[in-house]
Amino acid sequence: MSNPFKTSRQPLRDPDFYDEDYTDERDTTEVPDGERLQKVLAQAGVASRRACEEMIGDGRVTVDGQTVRRFGARVDPAKQVIHVDGKRIPTSSETVYYALNKPIGVVSTMDDPDGRPCLNDYVQDLAPRLFHVGRLDTETEGLLLLTNDGELAHRLTHPSYGVQKKYWAKVPGPIPRDLHKVLRKGVELEDGLAKVDEFRVVQEHGQQALVEVVLHEGRKHIVRRMLEVVGHRVIDLARIEFGPVKLGRLKPGTIRTLTVQEIGELYAAVGL
Repeated sequence: MSNPFKTSRQPLRDPDFYDEDYTDERDTTEVPDGERLQKVLAQAGVASRRACEEMIGDGRVTVDGQTVRRFGARVDPAKQVIHVDGKRIPTSSETVYYALNKPIGVVSTMDDPDGRPCLNDYVQDLAPRLFHVGRLDTETEGLLLLTNDGELAHRLTHPSYGVQKKYWAKVPGPIPRDLHKVLRKGVELEDGLAKVDEFRVVQEHGQQALVEVVLHEGRKHIVRRMLEVVGHRVIDLARIEFGPVKLGRLKPGTIRTLTVQEIGELYAAVGL
């Protein structure tokens, strides 16, 4: 008699409890010569290897959409998509993610034929073929993201994903009390209607004011043009947030690596 446990067929099911076409969910994530899942998570900066083992055991980790609870599971970090608590983890050793506080006077390109300061001056020693995620005007400073993850960069800049950017602008005051309503309703520019998602006055001092503008589109000089058309020409402008990533205390001309949490939140913001 053959061993009843050594079979690839589905076991018999009570038809009162299972549909006719029911099959057990098979774990298809295993890569025999891959790396151990807890090691991949630890190397990505999620937590210590021991803590990652606990996350796996608690069912908090998915590989290609399947929950994996096996401590010895092996995966291919270059090809498989791994989530922890619903957030994607950057597991490929070849992908990098940076935040730069672009100074005023720096051109948002990797190379400038006129010899002006450009982004490559700050990242040339970090990684090959970096993409800058969107741009900032030469006279605008603040947060700029750089990565070699082309799909993420494309989605972050595509207006259909609605990733918000937050700016602080110094403008002549005083600011009318109803300006936020005007800007949220939209103002007509030469290339069409433009609206802010949010607007508020951060502070007013004498004849100047600091205002906060949040919007998700990226037309050229959009913040400057919107404020100018309502009578408040921008004196200084800085981007302080890009989606979940904040500029914080990063000084002009300095760069930092994004955290695992920030990268996961960027992925989530664009549905990756």
